[in-house]
Amino acid sequence: MKRIAITLVAGLLAVLFAATPPVQAQQAKRPNIVIILGDDLGFADIGAFGSEIKTPNLDSLASEGVRFTNFYTHASCSPTRSMLLSGVDTHLNGLGNMDEWIAPNQRGVVGYEGYLNKRVATLPQLLKESGYHTYMVGKWHLGKAPDQIPAARGFERDFSLLDGGGSYWDMTNITAAVPKSLYTEDGRYLTKLPEDYYATKTYTDKLIGFIDANRGDGKPFFAYVAHQAPHDPFHLPKEWRSRHIGEYDKGWDAVRQARLKRQIELGIMPEGTKLSERMWFIPDPIVLAPAARAILGKKMELYAGMVENMDFHVGRLMDHLKKIGEYENTIFIVFGDNGAEGTDLFKMIAGNPGTRDFLFAAINWSQTHPNAWGDPGSYVGYGPMWAQVSMTPFSQYKGWMAEGGIRNALILSGPAVKRPRGSVNHGLMHVADIMPTLLEIAGAGYPKTYRGQELPSLMGKSWGRVLAGQAESPRTEQDYLAWEIFGNRAVRQGDWKLRWEYKPLGKGDWELFNLAADPAERKDLAAERPDKVKALMALWDDYVRKNNVILPSRSMFETLDDQLPKRVPDDPGYPPLIYKKQFVPPKDMMAYPKP
Repeated sequence: MKRIAITLVAGLLAVLFAATPPVQAQQAKRPNIVIILGDDLGFADIGAFGSEIKTPNLDSLASEGVRFTNFYTHASCSPTRSMLLSGVDTHLNGLGNMDEWIAPNQRGVVGYEGYLNKRVATLPQLLKESGYHTYMVGKWHLGKAPDQIPAARGFERDFSLLDGGGSYWDMTNITAAVPKSLYTEDGRYLTKLPEDYYATKTYTDKLIGFIDANRGDGKPFFAYVAHQAPHDPFHLPKEWRSRHIGEYDKGWDAVRQARLKRQIELGIMPEGTKLSERMWFIPDPIVLAPAARAILGKKMELYAGMVENMDFHVGRLMDHLKKIGEYENTIFIVFGDNGAEGTDLFKMIAGNPGTRDFLFAAINWSQTHPNAWGDPGSYVGYGPMWAQVSMTPFSQYKGWMAEGGIRNALILSGPAVKRPRGSVNHGLMHVADIMPTLLEIAGAGYPKTYRGQELPSLMGKSWGRVLAGQAESPRTEQDYLAWEIFGNRAVRQGDWKLRWEYKPLGKGDWELFNLAADPAERKDLAAERPDKVKALMALWDDYVRKNNVILPSRSMFETLDDQLPKRVPDDPGYPPLIYKKQFVPPKDMMAYPKP
């Protein structure tokens, strides 16, 4: 009997312990998070979104996860980045205008500091405090002073370009304001770069090193991979420059048509979608001489090489995570920061921001022969004709409020995604949604105050129900989105969009579009639907009041004749390029301690 009793007790204990796993096993391991941001990467530049550019690694993430076709960023880089990292509108978080373009009437106004201000808490700060390692590599563009750099805003480790762009080979900048680019590593300013530096490669090398340095401690990581690629100048190793020889000689119209056909086949765009009209200053490629088409096609060849090289290094990161057993527990979020960049000599005509910097680069970076394109010292952009290709089927590109300026491809994969693998979602999404989404996934809340500062409400909405397959969008039909930068502005509610843009790409008046029927914004319905214009203008006014929107007293899109009558007493003169003193570190750039 005693033996039977002992056996029964042992069996009971075995059952109890089997039914009650260890505490550590009960708590699901929190996922790693990797955000891969392409700089000026177009909506249609990834294979999974219709491109002929070969992006097998990004395509594999799309096949394992979900593609989103109605995802919005901002029309320019630093405003998008500010919302990504704060979840708060640009006019509140410090990027009401880009630092390089602060207008006279915006100077000194809260929300227009030109850097990510201290009135917001950042995603890495909150994730770090909830137990995540936080890493950043790549372009920052949200402040250069010691209390504004990545290490001061929540990143435990970083290797960062502080400027908005630059050489991929060395510290040569693309701006006349600060000819030498600024970099930080782990909170210290750098005086030189690694010997074998190439931006896309080095960023990946550094991140892999950061991840490996803390392997085995049980903590998940958040990695913000803010690639320069494919932002101009188109610098890339020689072996990546000849993968599409002659492919683009047929011209931009043919490539756009082919991309749209694939988008419809993939379910990215609905059947019957039309291309936006070719912009008025872009020639029909058929009328150009073969040599002219070939030289312009070579620019697109280089751009395609930039995208493929970025994809290759994304693949290196993916392979490393698989090797160390972290891939299956990693969420990947991939998108571009704004519409494709239309920079080229055409920029003088199209009126994009940055003409001064293009001239500075063209004059000072003298390797202009096509055989040297991609080398250190060269400067190549691909122009508005190819930017329209990158934004197929949409109208316009970076800097403008048409869909080509603010809509982006989004890929999300990993353990948080419960929707069918490889599916396509058409719900309305916004870059500011990423912060509440990731805080929810990480089990971290958004506080009312942070370090004694009352925080603004998050503008974004969590994608939790969308990723779980319980909703198509985090927004209702009553919710709206709104944008303003450089004086260009827009508001979208449901399928309807109202936009106001400066000439020459806009009308200098409100235009109305139904995006469900007309995603390429070919037909202005403002005259036919004054009721809808009135309703959306009321939403615009609501947005202005809530977010302290101050339209610039003048815009870089205006011509010189337009600007002269609008000068104000403290206006430094034309062109309106630098409105406040740029931050320049002391000669001893290592003088600052780690924040």
